[in-house]
Amino acid sequence: MLKRHPVLSSATPLLLLLGALGLLAAAQSGAAPQSAASASNRQAGDTRKYTTETVRGKVVWLDEALSRLYGVSTEPDATHTAVALETSDGHLLPIIPDTRGRAFAVDQRLRDIPLELPVRRYAGVPMIQVIRVLKPKADGLYEIDYWCDICAIPMVILKDCECCQGPTRLRERLVEPAADSKP
Repeated sequence: MLKRHPVLSSATPLLLLLGALGLLAAAQSGAAPQSAASASNRQAGDTRKYTTETVRGKVVWLDEALSRLYGVSTEPDATHTAVALETSDGHLLPIIPDTRGRAFAVDQRLRDIPLELPVRRYAGVPMIQVIRVLKPKADGLYEIDYWCDICAIPMVILKDCECCQGPTRLRERLVEPAADSKP
């Protein structure tokens, strides 16, 4: 049985931290926060505009990076509740905590390593949504996921198999050979 990571046990500190980041980003961009009434008036089928791009860097704990890069300390309850991609030029791109985003909090093997992340950036949202997790190596680009050898089912987060409830393993598959490698 997998041990549940503390980040999954309490969402309150994460919500507070993400709310504060959203207000900070809105203040910096000069945008006014959207009222609850106008948010509730949106239709269910309303799709948000986004752009897709690939960003590179290392995924780190947001609280540690804020302290290291900017001297900003967070509440102790917010420790290790949110992750961000730290780019080579020191920018922090907070990651939306959906299933793929939570994978970085659950599995330490995905943090502090060079990654290439195809992401979505939604208009008005200061966070990125991870579409795929790619790891550059000398012989090419590898996609990272979790694999059940019994059911042959891929998953995007470390957990027991959704089918057989057996263990899964971290899998790295070559998806793009290096330009200078021979076929």
